[in-house]
Amino acid sequence: MSTFSLTINNKQHTVDAEPDMPLLWVLRDVLGMTGTKFGCGRALCGSCTVHVDGEAIRSCVTPVESVAGKSVLTIEGLSSDRSHRLQLAWIAEEVPQCGYCQSGQIMAAAALLNQKSNPTDEDIDAAMGMNICRCGTYNRIRKAIHRASQDGGVR
Repeated sequence: MSTFSLTINNKQHTVDAEPDMPLLWVLRDVLGMTGTKFGCGRALCGSCTVHVDGEAIRSCVTPVESVAGKSVLTIEGLSSDRSHRLQLAWIAEEVPQCGYCQSGQIMAAAALLNQKSNPTDEDIDAAMGMNICRCGTYNRIRKAIHRASQDGGVR
């Protein structure tokens, strides 16, 4: 066991964990932040997407030791009251069906909009292509990203 100082959603946390423990399990099991979901455990589906220093990563395969001293942003840190432009766009476009993958989808979309404030369909497809939605809401996801970008991008 090691002790790690983590900055998650702009708050400092000290956690005791094995260095190779995936960030996902630190978030969910150690810190009780259950917005980030477990999907496949192999970085294939995107349900576990969070940002580390502004970059979208798969938390299920990211060892906690690799994020010590870096800034981690989870779906809980995007907005506590669903007022983030992407969350509002997701609601307006009625994106979720079962909803399980949606926190990872939104976090991937936020990373995209941080890089490209007005993405094309091709930009969206490239950025979101590795996030799987078993319900197939891809067209609504694309519409929501466009809506959020028209509202001035992300906060």
